[in-house]
Amino acid sequence: MILQTQAVTKRFGGLIAIDKVSFEIRPGEILGLIGPNGAGKTTLFNTITGFLTPEEGSIQFDGKEIVGLKSYDICHLGIARTFQLVKPFGKMTVLQNAMVGALSRTNHLPIAREVALEKLQFVGLYEKRSVLASALTISQRKRLEIARALCTHPKLMLLDEVMGGLNPTEVREIIQLVEKMRESGNTLFIIEHIMAAIMSICDRIVVLHHGQKIAEGAPREVGSNPQVIKAYLGKEYVLAQHAES
Repeated sequence: MILQTQAVTKRFGGLIAIDKVSFEIRPGEILGLIGPNGAGKTTLFNTITGFLTPEEGSIQFDGKEIVGLKSYDICHLGIARTFQLVKPFGKMTVLQNAMVGALSRTNHLPIAREVALEKLQFVGLYEKRSVLASALTISQRKRLEIARALCTHPKLMLLDEVMGGLNPTEVREIIQLVEKMRESGNTLFIIEHIMAAIMSICDRIVVLHHGQKIAEGAPREVGSNPQVIKAYLGKEYVLAQHAES
């Protein structure tokens, strides 16, 4: 397993944001993470990447315990992430933004520039390399954030709602990019609210509700789970699935 959590618990005062959550991620797979707003999804991402330290539990990456490590040390081990709210350095060019990620691995600007250009080509932003990041559309900013994360040479990528706020065409393009990332050797862990997307690209899905894992399995299995339907998907989702079939 590339990542394994055991009974991870995170509290904020009297609030239990994550309650004894255990799961694993296999190399090369796409694992989805879904649940209502406030379920603890981003908090779980934050504990994995070192932005928060859980009070209890274990998180192992490539067999190494990472609880208590700084976020930059976890990045150096091979975990990268994007954020739900995309905030590029607006007064810097697209290329300079991507180079920020590459400079986590090297102090040599020519090498960082070469890596950044390669990843911008990969995500479809090479032609925008000299444009200020503030001039990008939301979809392009999300692609830039992915490129910057890829520049750190991750083994595991955590994507936090990379399709949120996009139109259907842009969502399809991001799905294609995610599949392309997997084909290039990345393992992916994805938070997403667009069910058509998450069900189509994920090998397995974990469901959180009130900080607890209430389901885990293949997309079809999770989509038909009565507890998941009640807590998150709703009857409308089930009716839509029946209509499509």
